[in-house]
Amino acid sequence: MPTGTTRIRLRPANSSRLSFGVQVSLALFAIAYASLMLRAAPEGQDFRWLSYVFLTGCAAYLGFILVHNAPVFGTQSYFEFAPGYLVHKAGLFRAKQVFAAEKMSQLELLSRQLRVRFKDGDIHVLNLREVKGTKRRGLFRSQLEEFAQRYGVALHEETLVEKPRRA
Repeated sequence: MPTGTTRIRLRPANSSRLSFGVQVSLALFAIAYASLMLRAAPEGQDFRWLSYVFLTGCAAYLGFILVHNAPVFGTQSYFEFAPGYLVHKAGLFRAKQVFAAEKMSQLELLSRQLRVRFKDGDIHVLNLREVKGTKRRGLFRSQLEEFAQRYGVALHEETLVEKPRRA
C-alpha cells in the first residue's frame, strides 16, 4: 500500500579522515588487544578493571561507527517528499528539517545544492552532494519537479555549460 511519500536515500559525505574500513579495523584491533591483556593479566592485579573499561570503550566505539556508517536501523539520511512537505534528515542523531510547501516561494535546483526560498524572505540551502548516482539524482529531480508542480512552487533549474576541453 503506497504511503504517498517518496524517500531518496543519501550517502553521507566522506568527511572523516579515516575511512570506514580503517575505523572498524582499528576498533577490532583494540578489542583484540584488550581481550589479550585480560587473558595475560594475573587474577590479583590491582588495575585489571582498567582493561575492562578499555574493552567496554572499544566496543562502544565500534557500535558508534556501525550506527553512523551502516544502515543498521534503516535509512538514516534521506530526502522525503511527503504530502505538502519537503523533509531532509541528515543522520541518526540529527533532527529532521521540515519545509512546508505553503511557505515556499521558489525552489532553485543548482548542480550541487537546492535552495529553498520562503515567502518571508528566508533562504535555506540543502547540500546535494550526498545524492550519489545518476539514477538517484534523476529520481530526485523528477520528484522535485512533481512536488513543485503539485503545490504551485516555482522551480528554477540552473544548468551549467561545460567548457570546451583543450586538445
